[in-house]
Amino acid sequence: MYSHNFGLTQEPFSIAPDPRFLFMSERHREALAHLLYGVDSAGSGSGGGFVLLTGDIGTGKTTICRCFLEQIPAGCKVAYIFNPKLSVTELLQSICDEFHISVAQLGTESPSVKTYSDALNVFLLQRHASGDSCVLIIDEAQNLAADVLEQLRLLTNLETSQRKLLQIVLIGQPELRTMLARPELEQLAQRVIARFHLGALSAGESTDYIRHRLAIAGHTGPLPFDAKALQRIHALTRGVPRRINLLCGRALLGAWANGLQQVDRLVVNQAAAEVFGSEPPLTRGNTRRALQVAGGLALVAATALTTVLIWSGLQKTPAIHPAATAATSANATAAAPSQRLTPAAPHAVEDVPPLLAQLPHDLNAAWLTLGTVWPLPDATGDACEAAALQQLQCYRTSHLTLPQLRQLARPGLLTLQADKATPVYALLVGLTEQTATLQIGSQQHTVRLASLGRLWRGDFATFWQPPQGYLPDLRDDSTGPAIDTLARQLRQIEGLPEPTTVAPTRLDAALRERVWAFQRTQGLTADGQPGPMTFMQLESATATTSPRLQTTDPRQSGTP
Repeated sequence: MYSHNFGLTQEPFSIAPDPRFLFMSERHREALAHLLYGVDSAGSGSGGGFVLLTGDIGTGKTTICRCFLEQIPAGCKVAYIFNPKLSVTELLQSICDEFHISVAQLGTESPSVKTYSDALNVFLLQRHASGDSCVLIIDEAQNLAADVLEQLRLLTNLETSQRKLLQIVLIGQPELRTMLARPELEQLAQRVIARFHLGALSAGESTDYIRHRLAIAGHTGPLPFDAKALQRIHALTRGVPRRINLLCGRALLGAWANGLQQVDRLVVNQAAAEVFGSEPPLTRGNTRRALQVAGGLALVAATALTTVLIWSGLQKTPAIHPAATAATSANATAAAPSQRLTPAAPHAVEDVPPLLAQLPHDLNAAWLTLGTVWPLPDATGDACEAAALQQLQCYRTSHLTLPQLRQLARPGLLTLQADKATPVYALLVGLTEQTATLQIGSQQHTVRLASLGRLWRGDFATFWQPPQGYLPDLRDDSTGPAIDTLARQLRQIEGLPEPTTVAPTRLDAALRERVWAFQRTQGLTADGQPGPMTFMQLESATATTSPRLQTTDPRQSGTP
């Protein structure tokens, strides 16, 4: 809302971990160097232990991790665990999922710790034989249980006679260091080959940080903060980047609301009261001005909320070829979720927190619930194995955005977490411009997107059907039915005719360029590599037989 007033092209103080805005202070450069050292040592054979990165909340650990992931060399395979509140078995299953390891199941029993460990060992040996290195990154590692940490230590025992097979990077809050100092974890602590603690910014670095983010967002000229405002910002935020983002964004909003071209100390104080909940100091001389600023902030907050609701309604799927649009619309009706779904009786839109107690904590139980929507045959064992019998795979991601969720348009599981409570899993079956529909038991609940957004951080899971011949790591010049499917779907979207020749399609530079262009239109990571999200978005944009999200409010659909 204030962007035009300050000559900005985008929001400069979003708290999203966008690597483009990463401010490389001396501390941040050292932190990134430690992570890259872990990858280099794994590739050279000198690694195999733990790399430890800690920092206070909001200091930029996750942003550095995202930047680190963008610099990983092609010969390095990475597994990224974002939610480590898992049992030993769940952790090993997640690691295998991230490495795209298919775990064979013998008999009817669920896979054991040994099953997953053996499969992981085979995979690591195969990667080693191919000249690749493997790195496991665990974010929020302070949430790891002691027995899970011990299992991670045992994973570093996977080795050949020349080198370790797995490098593990632990990223977490300062209490992670305290955990590793316990006597019972001494064996693990001795395997830490590099550690770094990311501290807060100094006063000078805080100013440079603000200047950097404004410049990335398109600002030129003098800073829109005076000297006293900058001093106050550092004092109130203690140099923590996330707190700086929250305060500066609110302060610019307040300045714009009051017709100011520069943020002063008083605007910062009032913004801090709005963001952090502390009352700004008032003196006899500035009481009237403070009340004016407060009134301006209250008015603009109401306007901003209205704008957000309107803007969320404008987040439509990008335009595609009319034939593909018609096919998508027709199939969206034909592939509606299972008739076992029963909308709740009409009622007011709900908030999510009162529903959390009704949601499952067990991921497999949530997968089984998702299976009723797909639909899959009733199952009581491992949901992903039951899906595999129907040529489906379980897929999880931690980076989905709401526009991508709209474009994907398929039911799935949202990981919800209130503060530091145990995560729960909500079955999403509908999404409109301002509401989401969650399936709980036999009832559907319509909830506010704003309420959902406070608990959802982008973690999403769903079933998908890989094209025949699909491999997780499609190489250059790959051929086969999966590449043929990829090319056919892209032609349909682009409105191109079928080729007149029958020569095998190759994943060459030209085809990767078309994949890259499609990924950009869908808000995906544009790397030209056709992975699960790319194939799912292609399926959503063309003919599909997968279940679709409801796009109308069930309270208004007239469904009995």
